[in-house]
Amino acid sequence: MKVLVTGGSGFIGSNFIRYLLTSSETKQAGIEKVINLDLQTYAGQGRNIEHMGLDKDPRYVLVQGDICDPYASLDIFQKYSPDLLFNFAAESHVDNSLSDNSPFLRTNIEGTRALAFTAAKRVKRFVHISTDEVYGSIKDGSFVETSPLSPSNPYAQTKASAEGVIMEYTTSRGLPAVITRSANNYGPYQFPEKLLPLFITNLVNGQPVPLMWSKENPGLNVRDWLHVEDNCRAIWYVSKKANTGDVYNIPGDNERTNIEMTRMLLSHFGVGEDMIKKSEHRKAHDFRYSISGDKLKSLGFEYKHLNLNSEVNALCSWYEQNPSWWGPLKK
Repeated sequence: MKVLVTGGSGFIGSNFIRYLLTSSETKQAGIEKVINLDLQTYAGQGRNIEHMGLDKDPRYVLVQGDICDPYASLDIFQKYSPDLLFNFAAESHVDNSLSDNSPFLRTNIEGTRALAFTAAKRVKRFVHISTDEVYGSIKDGSFVETSPLSPSNPYAQTKASAEGVIMEYTTSRGLPAVITRSANNYGPYQFPEKLLPLFITNLVNGQPVPLMWSKENPGLNVRDWLHVEDNCRAIWYVSKKANTGDVYNIPGDNERTNIEMTRMLLSHFGVGEDMIKKSEHRKAHDFRYSISGDKLKSLGFEYKHLNLNSEVNALCSWYEQNPSWWGPLKK
């Protein structure tokens, strides 16, 4: 079996490639080749695959290219004939999308369309990686896969539009696609712009953490935290079990407020709340994301990383032990 992974140099993509090449759960698939199509933008500059030691694996191939260029993926199909395609490639930082949405429109929508066009008659399964943010915020309860999409920031809007592209190619052009919508991922090799790696690396350096705060909302925004390995496991599981056109939520089953997560980090480093630097809430700062995982669990999937306190402490230790990876990225 040959697998094409787009955006495989980024946080989730690189962890997924490691899962494919090293996990006992993927051995029966007989993976012969993993091709990583990645543009090597800023989010891929950590050289995650190399730091993991996977670049020496003879099954691994890096192709530097743009998913918006149909010839890049066409060349891969003509040379390697991949059986499966996992599309992780995306612009994903909400703050960046608020300042300039043009890279998000291009990569997340046009890039998805170009991939779908090339893969429609050439791949056995196309797995498109989306996000829980396409639903928008919810005060009570949890969104299910059939809930209406109501994205509230440019990043989420482009991800919702990309899903529309996938569904159109699935229904009218025979693309054998499924979509996953993941909760907030955390884990090693996450670029230090997102909350956990930013806060952790700041605390390693003895610097304060910039928590969004107001008198009415002192860090009370709620996120559901999903360990990246469980996300990778669920994505692979869905690729084997789901039917074409299916959509699956992948929650973390670990909802916490941002202040709770911050206090967890402060406790690990033995410092007090004087290390919190209160900052203004960004525009379109959704209050709570929450998705139901009942459909995924009914498929038979089981989590391995549900002890959030233990996992976050392990993550802090990982960043403490790997400044050579994140130090240059912070600069």
